[in-house]
Amino acid sequence: MRTFLRPLFSLYHYLWAFVSAVFFWFPSRRVRVIGVTGTKGKTTTVALLAHIFSEAGKRSAYLSSAYMSDGVSVSKNKTGNSMPGRFFIQQFLHHAVRAKSSYAFIEVTSQGAVQHRHKFIQWAGAVFLDIHPEHIESHGSFEKYLHAKVSFFAYVQKHSPRAIFYIHKNDSYADKFIQAAQKSKKVLFGVEDLYDVPDVPALPGEFNKINISAVYAIAREEGISHDVIARALQSFTGVSGRMEFVIREPFEVVVDYAHTPESVEAVYIFLQKRAHDRKGKLICVLGSAGGGRDTWKRPAMGKHAGTYSDEIILTNEDPWDEDPRGIIDAIYEGVKTGKQYNENHVCIIMDRKEAITKALSLAREKDVVVLTGKGSESWIHVANGKKISWSESETVREAMREISRN
Repeated sequence: MRTFLRPLFSLYHYLWAFVSAVFFWFPSRRVRVIGVTGTKGKTTTVALLAHIFSEAGKRSAYLSSAYMSDGVSVSKNKTGNSMPGRFFIQQFLHHAVRAKSSYAFIEVTSQGAVQHRHKFIQWAGAVFLDIHPEHIESHGSFEKYLHAKVSFFAYVQKHSPRAIFYIHKNDSYADKFIQAAQKSKKVLFGVEDLYDVPDVPALPGEFNKINISAVYAIAREEGISHDVIARALQSFTGVSGRMEFVIREPFEVVVDYAHTPESVEAVYIFLQKRAHDRKGKLICVLGSAGGGRDTWKRPAMGKHAGTYSDEIILTNEDPWDEDPRGIIDAIYEGVKTGKQYNENHVCIIMDRKEAITKALSLAREKDVVVLTGKGSESWIHVANGKKISWSESETVREAMREISRN
């Protein structure tokens, strides 16, 4: 965007936020709204919060990149945006109030903050999970990306004086968020606080423990007992497209939204150990988004694939208007730097369904196949604004049926 136009666009988004709040009579004043920000884990955290609070008898609405609920019915978020703009959030809160929800949990993104989508909402709480390089091209730098996240805390501190700030104390940038909260009430949380909290069967892996510790801290602060939280954690069934075990036998197939180097590495470390403990191998299917989005991370993700995976299938993800093969070539350059790289165990298949079918055909009993990048997304975005209807988990099931018939 041209520099001289940015103030105009900022004003445009600001006015939309204000008008929508007025139109729906500031619904956030009649429900406790808690916003969750961070690079990873927002969707899982929001869904887990809603589950625990509902289990505790506190009807809860939530809005995430995957799903939304007014506290009564659940539907898929088909907007393609984790934090939709214009009238959407205020309308969501309006529906939550009409459904008599006591709480509303919302993902707060950096781009949403830049476009003022968090404004004119009375926040009861703000949560910081973690931060890693992401959306660098759209923000201009990591510092600006970080500033966008911190600005959410600063806004809540100024306009919602009774809000409680929940901060992951072990994150490298925790101090930035602590400072933004100023003298407001702060609750610091970390994985070490889970010493008497049971594991969550639907959320395996060390990387999920940050989300669980955040949820535990919030629930306790809001008056939910340890025993109720523990029971709810055990009954949680997970989030579609987030460490989702689509197939369990004769080998495991996992679909995960991981799309940053840090999240991809965390998933690979967990699943490599799982596969090797079973005397199997890890087979990965991955690509990367196009459209000039975070091009720097392509070789980084490729390096993790080349370090932890035994078989690698490189394929399309969301090429947008970029040359799909150019995206794959950039990932492959990273694969070559991985510790386990062997060119005989790398395959390039541009068609994603064919790539998934190939991965499943390579799998044997005790192996683990992991597909990253798409998660529960409903479309593959290609050139000229076109998009192809897509379901990662259903494609896996279809491919398995085809393999079984043959």
